[in-house]
Amino acid sequence: MSAEHIPGPPAPAPGEEPDILVAVVTYNSAAIIGPFLRAMPAALQGAGPATVVIVDNDSRDGTVDLVRALAPWATVLEPGANLGYGAGINLALRRARPRRGAYVLNPDAVPSPGSVVRLVHAVEGVDDVGIAVPRILDGQGRLKYSLRREPTIRRALGEAVLGGHRAARYPAWGDMIRDPAYYVDGATADWATGAAMFLSRRTIDAVGSWAEDFFLYSEETDYALRARDAGLLLRYVASADVVHPGGDMQVSPWLWSLVALNRTRLYRRRHGGVPGAVFWFVVLLNEASRALLGRPRHREAARALLRGQVRPAAQAPAGTRVRARLS
Repeated sequence: MSAEHIPGPPAPAPGEEPDILVAVVTYNSAAIIGPFLRAMPAALQGAGPATVVIVDNDSRDGTVDLVRALAPWATVLEPGANLGYGAGINLALRRARPRRGAYVLNPDAVPSPGSVVRLVHAVEGVDDVGIAVPRILDGQGRLKYSLRREPTIRRALGEAVLGGHRAARYPAWGDMIRDPAYYVDGATADWATGAAMFLSRRTIDAVGSWAEDFFLYSEETDYALRARDAGLLLRYVASADVVHPGGDMQVSPWLWSLVALNRTRLYRRRHGGVPGAVFWFVVLLNEASRALLGRPRHREAARALLRGQVRPAAQAPAGTRVRARLS
């Protein structure tokens, strides 16, 4: 065990709530949590007193011991089981009521110095902005396309026929926003990948808890769309950087099948049975057509869609982060 002790960010006075709550959910994250913890004090500079809450979903690789050794200033919650991402966030949000907002981060999303206060200013400067998201970079410093449009049947069909990257060129036919020129300060989107999302205090109050029944994926889509339903926009802050390699979903058939299934569940929840069935069929068409090309992750997704659940025996591979994002 490393003897390193990372200095913590300014803490709230006893009995007072923090200005900022940082909410992190870990699962077998010992190999990635160190850079995150080292980055937090500088990232929080200027944002006010902060509380960092790490909810560990039953890691078996020493994550909890490592966090406590490196960052005794962090609050570690151990529910004793892998509850999923939304449930973990909710546990963290119940731990404190931040005055300015909560920053939801993956344990491998490393924020840049001074970036948190820039997100705070974005949600405090405009009344109808409720969520601020940073510019996300991959491990080589390249822009990641993290902004998304609302899922629709037409966009699901566009992705099935054209493929996700080609469909993204046409706003009516693709969810992903892949135009680099769009990624400027102040840009808005229906939702964004959930590796890093800052939620204002009014958003937390208006939207309430994160959905817990998705386990992984689609809960950030659900939350951002519910915020939009409440009249609160999601804004992109280009000057706030987060380095996030991500990419587990691209190589894990189990995670890919969970993404596909949860997309259809979310659409049905928001639009009802008949539109939900059409959306499900289009997503199945997408996955099945690619499964015929011999792609294991699409084959697993098609099976999950037909069963209505992820294969019970399937487990996320050891070491897979509790939250993986599109590369």
